[in-house]
Amino acid sequence: MAVGKGELPNFHVIDGVRLGVAKSGIKYQDRKDLVVFELIEGSTCAGVFTKNAFCAAPVVLSKKNLAAGAPRYLLINTGNANAGTGAQGMKDALECCQALSELAGVDSHAILPFSTGVIGEKLPVTAIIDGLPAALTALDESAWADAAEGIMTTDTRPKGASKVIDIEGHQVSISGISKGAGMIMPNMATMLGFVATDANIDQVLLQELLTECANLSFNRITIDGDTSTNDSCMLIATGKSEAPKLERGSAALEQFTVALKAIFMELAQAIVRDGEGATKFVSVVVEGAQSQQEALDVAYTVAHSPLVKTALFACDPNWGRILAAVGRAGLAELDLDAIVIDLDEVCIVRDGGRDPDYTEERGQEVMNREEITIRIQLGRGDSAETIWTTDLSHEYVTINAEYRT
Repeated sequence: MAVGKGELPNFHVIDGVRLGVAKSGIKYQDRKDLVVFELIEGSTCAGVFTKNAFCAAPVVLSKKNLAAGAPRYLLINTGNANAGTGAQGMKDALECCQALSELAGVDSHAILPFSTGVIGEKLPVTAIIDGLPAALTALDESAWADAAEGIMTTDTRPKGASKVIDIEGHQVSISGISKGAGMIMPNMATMLGFVATDANIDQVLLQELLTECANLSFNRITIDGDTSTNDSCMLIATGKSEAPKLERGSAALEQFTVALKAIFMELAQAIVRDGEGATKFVSVVVEGAQSQQEALDVAYTVAHSPLVKTALFACDPNWGRILAAVGRAGLAELDLDAIVIDLDEVCIVRDGGRDPDYTEERGQEVMNREEITIRIQLGRGDSAETIWTTDLSHEYVTINAEYRT
């Protein structure tokens, strides 16, 4: 179950990036579960990672290797998170990187590992290592769609975005894939996300761009309020485009940033549309807050409310649940008469109570829609924020109750 069509784009090739996918039987047989990114020498790479204190071994190792120098390979497995695995987990991650380094002829520090799947189980190192030759043999610059499938776990469909822009008469391409459907309240990025461009940009500026883009996209989505142990998002720039180097303060950088933000937004929203058991795509817009944090506090309180989320699933215009969530968001000296709450074009709350023009029939018409905007105007400042979330369905409970069976 997912919201919208969710079709993959026609991916634009990124000169300097090749992708290889294999079926190694990590959790399921005959399923794509191992992905290798090969990055041309000289590429720059930036990353953002989970802030969960129990971050997985591959997260620790990727952060360490990224800081050591320019990566040449990304190694991604699904079916097993290699999280909560202690010293053995780090040993296993290192062993996988070492195996790939020997096959590819690069230093093991030039490899960044990523894992996603069940937490607390030993990584099936042998299966991964045995699958590496097939993944390397399959390396192809056009394999983005296969890679999007290869990083899926409980996702019902692959997720990707791609575009080409013209900068000073030269083409610059951007392509990306993401995965995630549950355990989604990223505190940096998403479950897994990989975006590459052939733009020429230095690493420091690339990291700044990634952080900014992640904050506006992957850090503005939530499905269930859980931050994974494995969240990672990478941004790669190969520098192979003939467009001039992107410099701070330039019009070219501004143009590129707009396009990059659009890619990140599409990838992040695709995760929400494919949320576990999701039947609705919900935008929670908070305006008139005193600060960004205040706006986010209200938005997340509404988005995380089980009562609001189950009402959305039931298509029940029970607006009192939204009102109650706003009231318990912890805002000091809240002027109830200043608050206005709308469901799409229908006002449900004004002057401290139900809007005089509201009718159950109008509310029901909105709640029957697949995509809904809950707009909350606080009337106490100039800050505004938007997050994206889902409803909470029977299927979400079933998926997570049976996840390991």
